[in-house]
Amino acid sequence: MKRRPINKDKYGISKHRYLEVIHHCLQYPEWREELENMTDTVKAIQYGQEGKGSPSQASATERLAIKRAELQEKCKRIEQTVIEADADIYQWLLEGVTTDYATYIYLRDAKGLPCGDQKYYRARRKFYWLLSKKI
Repeated sequence: MKRRPINKDKYGISKHRYLEVIHHCLQYPEWREELENMTDTVKAIQYGQEGKGSPSQASATERLAIKRAELQEKCKRIEQTVIEADADIYQWLLEGVTTDYATYIYLRDAKGLPCGDQKYYRARRKFYWLLSKKI
């Protein structure tokens, strides 16, 4: 989907920064899926290894916990920023900024977006402006 660049004078976001923020948001579904699939934290005990310790298993679990925390923080940042931009339409706005297919018309007709296009686009621009300041 082709997106119009945001007004640099009004929002202080360059074309490339705007594209960076958009692509950051488009990773959201991948992050959610990765979080759902990252559940295997503990490996089975290998017999004959008792008493020797297993730093590789502990570090694998530790790495997984750190990765999960980072992904959760990224998702939370996007979700909170959507609510800050417009709490009334946050669920539609979240889908609109985190997917390529969710245009205003799709959100209005298929998902029941309860506002006009001006309010939606204003909220979306505000979201990108707020998120740009956070990342």
